[in-house]
Amino acid sequence: MSNSSSNSEFLLLAFGERWELRLLHFWLFLGIYLAALLGNGLIIIGIACDHRLHTPMYFFLLNLALLDLGGISTTVPKSMANSLLDSRSISYSGCVAQVFFFVFLAGAEFSLLMVMSYDRYIAICKPLHYGTLLSSRTCATMAAAAWGCGFLSAILHTANTFSLPLCQSNAVNQFFCEIPQILKLSHSHSFLREIWATVAVVSLASLFFVFILFSYVWIFRAVLRMPCEQGRHKAFSTCLPHLAVVSLFLSTAFFAYLKPPSISSPISDLVVAVLYSVLPPTLNPLIYSMRNMELKVAVRKVISQMFLNICKFTLSCSYL
Repeated sequence: MSNSSSNSEFLLLAFGERWELRLLHFWLFLGIYLAALLGNGLIIIGIACDHRLHTPMYFFLLNLALLDLGGISTTVPKSMANSLLDSRSISYSGCVAQVFFFVFLAGAEFSLLMVMSYDRYIAICKPLHYGTLLSSRTCATMAAAAWGCGFLSAILHTANTFSLPLCQSNAVNQFFCEIPQILKLSHSHSFLREIWATVAVVSLASLFFVFILFSYVWIFRAVLRMPCEQGRHKAFSTCLPHLAVVSLFLSTAFFAYLKPPSISSPISDLVVAVLYSVLPPTLNPLIYSMRNMELKVAVRKVISQMFLNICKFTLSCSYL
């Protein structure tokens, strides 16, 4: 097609021509999607309902769970629907929406991870000033700034990507509208404009990463100086999960968008896309709740209350 507006749809990656393979893909993605919905939903409800968790750290964690839910809901349901309907198509406007919301939520999540590292730095290195430096208004402002960074990044990338003239093919070699795969459909001379946008965003992301890195250098220095072993254990229990989430998110996303074309292949592109777009929203609730006793207690209360409500509803129905 001569330009991006002359085609009404794109074709996403097909997971197989056989019905059994498509069904396997559907059930696999459905299991992952439901796990992400359950895990992040329990974290959101647990934090919202337990007043003891109304602190800056859990406020940012609640925002992270919301971003994870939005991110995985942007890509996975459409792929599952295509498998069931034996279809590869996604409308032009649907592809634009996928790119916008995915970049928006991913950019906001990365910005929020930087904010969360600052929260851990203040909590461990300057605990006496924690309430002053991270007031409710300050936390809301930082969270809004993180969402705003994602929004601006999404506008920049979406506008640049879909203003490029594309070649004849409309087949996106990925299970969702991923920017690197869409750019492969572009003419080489127009590709440079998106490269500059990518360089700008990567430069900003690198600054965020350096900030996170230096925050954790100071955090670990302060933790290792603690005389109490219980204090060190509590500090590590809140910092290590965040560091694991940052490492998983950054390593896979950077590899997906910055890997050289020489090592690119359909299988490797698919695996990396799943690693950075599907697994983090599913694993983040497990990572954060694994070593956090306060969050475990809140989630258990939510599950117990849900179970009691189900039992009461079942008994009331049986009496009727």
